[in-house]
Amino acid sequence: MTNSELLQYCMNKPGAQQTVHSDWKATQIKVADVLYAMVHDVEQRPAVSLKASPELADLLRAQHQDVFPSAHLNKAHWSTVYLDGAIPDSQIYYLVDASYQQALSLLPQQTRQQLSD
Repeated sequence: MTNSELLQYCMNKPGAQQTVHSDWKATQIKVADVLYAMVHDVEQRPAVSLKASPELADLLRAQHQDVFPSAHLNKAHWSTVYLDGAIPDSQIYYLVDASYQQALSLLPQQTRQQLSD
């Protein structure tokens, strides 16, 4: 998977907005100003940082060498996943969906309702 393929998937989510964090050379994807994905290169490899529960983050890191704590974000909740590693695309898409759902859960009910209309 490439960064652009993942960006396209992320931007198809309702309410998705894209900004660039120039200091980190990363594209941030947010829903209503809540970050749910950060697409960037790590060690010249395509990667995405995604939010997960601390338990899931620990499990993923233990099972996959292509998953590790994010450098710029809260390491308990945010993991970086290499897009060109051994993790299947379908699992990466699942993790994006889970991160998006966590971001939605932080939004007020009215905002969530507007996004689902």
